[in-house]
Amino acid sequence: MRDTACADFLARTGWAEARRAPLAGDASNRRYERLTRGTETAVLMDADPARGEDVRPFIAIARHLTWLGLSAPAILAEDAAQGFLLLEDLGDALFARVLAKDPGPEDTLYAAATDLLADLHRAAPPAGLAAYDAETMADLACLPFQWYLTGLGRPATEADIAAFRATIRTLLESTAPPSVLILRDYHAENLIWLPDRSGAARVGLLDFQDARVGHPAYDLVSLLEDARRDVPSALQARMRARYVSRTGSDPDAFARAYALTGAQRNLRILGVFARLCLRDGKPGYLRLMPRVWAHLMTDLDHPALAELRDRTLQLLPPPDPDRLARIESQCARRP
Repeated sequence: MRDTACADFLARTGWAEARRAPLAGDASNRRYERLTRGTETAVLMDADPARGEDVRPFIAIARHLTWLGLSAPAILAEDAAQGFLLLEDLGDALFARVLAKDPGPEDTLYAAATDLLADLHRAAPPAGLAAYDAETMADLACLPFQWYLTGLGRPATEADIAAFRATIRTLLESTAPPSVLILRDYHAENLIWLPDRSGAARVGLLDFQDARVGHPAYDLVSLLEDARRDVPSALQARMRARYVSRTGSDPDAFARAYALTGAQRNLRILGVFARLCLRDGKPGYLRLMPRVWAHLMTDLDHPALAELRDRTLQLLPPPDPDRLARIESQCARRP
C-alpha cells in the first residue's frame, strides 16, 4: 500500500518515470530517494505517518530558513497527509564527505557553519515553536538511565535519577532562557557545502524537523562536539571565539552555557544510541558512544559543573568495549 501511495504521488508531480536510487537515511523512520529525470534531479522524502512521522514541521522550518536566505531544500511538491515531499536536490557534498577527501578546507567550512548560526540567531524564531526548556532538557538528559544502564543490567534507583535530574535542571534554569531557533542536528553529516552560493547560503541544511526554541550555544555544540567525526580542539576553540565575537556574547557566560548544553546533549545522545540498538535494532550507533563519552567528560570539566560531574561518574560507567558488546547482544530485544 505504501508503494502504491508513493507511485500515485510521483505520478501527480510528473516524476513517475524518474529513475530512483536510495539515499542514506538517518536514525528516524524516514526514507529518502534521489530521483533522476533526464538532466533534472530531486529528492523524495517518504515519512510514513503510520510509523510516527510528520512532514509538517519540516515544511514549516524549511520555509522559514528559505525566507531568511538560507539554503534549506526548496519544497517542490508535498502531500503532508500521506507523508511525501519532493525536495530540491542539494547534492552529495556533505561536510563529512568533503573533509574525508581533503581536510584542507576544514576551517573554511566550519567558519561558514559558525557564521550561519550567528546570522540565524539574529532573527526571531518562528511563532508557535516549542521551547527546549530546562524541564525538557533535564528529562532528556536522563535517557542513559532508561536505556544505557538497563542495557548493562545495572539500573539506577529512582532516588539517584531524581537527584541527577534536579542537579542538571537547576543548572539549566540558571542559564539564559530559550531565545533562538535551534536545528538540533547541526553537524557535518547534515550540512552540505555549496561553494557556488554566497555567504551563509553556502551551507546547505538538512534534518531540521525537530527544531525548537533554545539556547544559542546548542547548535554550536552540535557542530563542534560531533558524535560522528573528530573536530580538532584548536578548531573548536577558534569557532567558539568566532561565534562569541560575531554575536557580542559574554565570553564567560557563553563558555558555561556551552559546557552545560554540551553535557546535556551528550547525555541524551548516550541514551538515544543505546535505545537505537536495544529497541530499534540499529547497533551501528554504539561505535560512536566512546566519542560522545569523551565529549561529555570535556564538558563536565567546567568548574560550574562539578556537582553534575560527580553524579555522572557515580552513576554512569564509560562505554568500554565489554559494555558495548553486552548492549549489542540484546539488540532489538527491549520494547
